[in-house]
Amino acid sequence: MAEETPVPPAEEPHEPLLPVPGLRQDLAVLMKVRLNVFVLITAFFGYLLASRGHAFDWMRMLNTLLGTAAAAFGSAAFNQLMEIDLDKRMRRTANRPLPADRMDPMVAFGVGWVLSAFGILHLATLVNGLAATLTAATIAIYVFVYTPLKRLSSTNTLVGAIPGAIPPVIGWVGAGGALDWRAAFLFALLFLWQLPHFVAINWICREEYEQAGYKMWSNGDVSGKKSALLSTIFALMLAAISLMPWVMGFAGWLWGVFGPLLALLMAGLAWRFRAAGDRASARKLFFFTLIYLPAALGLLAIAWR
Repeated sequence: MAEETPVPPAEEPHEPLLPVPGLRQDLAVLMKVRLNVFVLITAFFGYLLASRGHAFDWMRMLNTLLGTAAAAFGSAAFNQLMEIDLDKRMRRTANRPLPADRMDPMVAFGVGWVLSAFGILHLATLVNGLAATLTAATIAIYVFVYTPLKRLSSTNTLVGAIPGAIPPVIGWVGAGGALDWRAAFLFALLFLWQLPHFVAINWICREEYEQAGYKMWSNGDVSGKKSALLSTIFALMLAAISLMPWVMGFAGWLWGVFGPLLALLMAGLAWRFRAAGDRASARKLFFFTLIYLPAALGLLAIAWR
């Protein structure tokens, strides 16, 4: 029997090569620049509300945002340093610079250390000590509590929502606001908003999270009923806490009516997700959480007293 003619190497089938990101793109991914835009928006929002009735200090605001941004970028680098092995197991994170071996971990450590230290010191020097302290606490919880907890317990989502809810309070105290009920409300608003947002993401990507070894509420929740019920409960809690500014008199009727209504719409989408149990309904919930935040912050800015 005649031997088959070997296929020349040049003709062997192969997958198209993806373009390799440059250093600038890798640094942006390492620092999670796109995700941390939300941190800056909420910090600015807190600063804006605390400045009501006072002369707006633009330089102080810029210093507040600069310090907050540096700290957020630095903590993101530390987070990815601690999750290289897990990121390699997930398709959506495997091409990050550290798991893809395009960046030396010591370089990432240096980036994280310099940015985090700069952010805290910048706030302490040019803003105030309270803003710096809150920022240091945010980094500590995010890096040393939330990140390792993701491997151990599904309660990591609750813990992770804490550093995500502190930035508007940093902005608030950066403008001279006190740690009062208004600051507590800003924290609660961001804390409760994050939970349906991340539960929806986790359920949509649950197979990847399970395969990587993350402990999430969505693990094993094939029907989506558990995730949807949790999202509904958190959205209803958000609707209830949204009454606080109107009841306590630091926001007008516009927020008192439409603030809770926005959260109730989120709860309705979460309940619909529970009934349907499919990715389409989970995505609708997720995208509404993206719409909710700017809508709620804008409405609150108009109604704030």
